[in-house]
Amino acid sequence: MKIGVLLSGCGVYDGSEIQEAVLSMLAIEQAGHQYQCISLNEDQYHVVNHTNGEEMPETRNMLIEAARIARGNIQEVGDVQLNELSALLIPGGFGSAKNFSNWAFEGPDGSIHPKIKKLIQDFHEHQKPIIALCVSPVLLAKAFEGTGIHCSLTLGTSEEASPYDIREMHAGMEKLDVQTELKSSREILVDRKNKLICAPCYMMDVNISQIYENVRQALSGLSDL
Repeated sequence: MKIGVLLSGCGVYDGSEIQEAVLSMLAIEQAGHQYQCISLNEDQYHVVNHTNGEEMPETRNMLIEAARIARGNIQEVGDVQLNELSALLIPGGFGSAKNFSNWAFEGPDGSIHPKIKKLIQDFHEHQKPIIALCVSPVLLAKAFEGTGIHCSLTLGTSEEASPYDIREMHAGMEKLDVQTELKSSREILVDRKNKLICAPCYMMDVNISQIYENVRQALSGLSDL
C-alpha cells in the first residue's frame, strides 16, 4: 500500500506539524507500506518565528518548505495520480487551518482551498481511506460541506488537558453537519461508512511518544476499513 502524506509546509505554527509528519512516515514504513509526500506549490499564509510565535516579514512556498520534511521527494497536489495511492494521511499543524483552509480565522464559515477540497473528495469518491491527525479533520468537514456526506470526526476531548478549546471547535464542525465524538490521545475515531480515521495527537497536551502511539493506532485502523 502506498499512502499519500499531505503536507502544508514545515512547522506547527505556519505549516505541517513536523513531529506528526515524520512519525507518520516512520509508522507507515514500519507497517510495511510506502508513502508519497504531496503539497501545494503556493505561498503559505504567513511565516512564524517558532522561537517566539511572532510573524516574520517573509514569504515561503508550501511545496518547498514541505520538501524539507520529505527530503526532496514530493509531488504537487495537482500531479497526484489517484490510482497510485491507496490512502491519504494528513498530519496536523496550523497549515491545515491557515494554508489549506482559513479555519484559523473564520472557523466553519471560512473556506477550503479548492485543490485540497477536490483531493479529499476524490479519495472519498473512490472509497480510499483518509486519516486526519490533530486539527486536520476540519479539512474533512469543509470538504464535505453541502455534499450530503454525513461523517463522524473528532479533534480530541474536552475532558482532558488540551491547549485548545475542543468543545468550541467541535461545535464549529457540527455547524457543517458533522457528528463529533470525544476521543483522547489514546484513542482514534473510525468512520467505517466514509472510510475516515481521526487521531487527536497534538490537539491534546501530550508528548512525542504518545503522538507516535496515536499515529500507529490510526494506521492500524486501516485494517477495519
